[in-house]
Amino acid sequence: MKSLLDYQVSEPLPIREWVPSDLQVRQYAEATGDFNPIHLDDDYARQAGLEGAIVHGMLTMAQIGTMLTDWIGEEGTISKFNVRFEQIVRPNDKITCSGSIKARSKNTLVCILEASNDKKERVLSGLAYVTLKS
Repeated sequence: MKSLLDYQVSEPLPIREWVPSDLQVRQYAEATGDFNPIHLDDDYARQAGLEGAIVHGMLTMAQIGTMLTDWIGEEGTISKFNVRFEQIVRPNDKITCSGSIKARSKNTLVCILEASNDKKERVLSGLAYVTLKS
């Protein structure tokens, strides 16, 4: 695998694909204590004006975080990480997490982040700063 030290501006990050399941959404609700019924009950979500239950935004963010930590390994740490939620994610959507290097200095990589659904709609965008271990 390529070292983080070898990444240059505009190079892509490794892609992570994820399909959230109803079980994973329920487990996330249990782990976080977020039992908002729009995440767990299709009928309730429809009554609230949605097309059905939706995935917690922070669970989608966690998948981008997992993509980053898998890529970084032991070579660095995430020093800043922020995202913007742009579209709803539903259970069984195929989500592709990706990114690229926006800027770099001697010991920092600035990464543009994105997650898109199988309709090519961006569901999340963000930025992460990765501090390289020397």
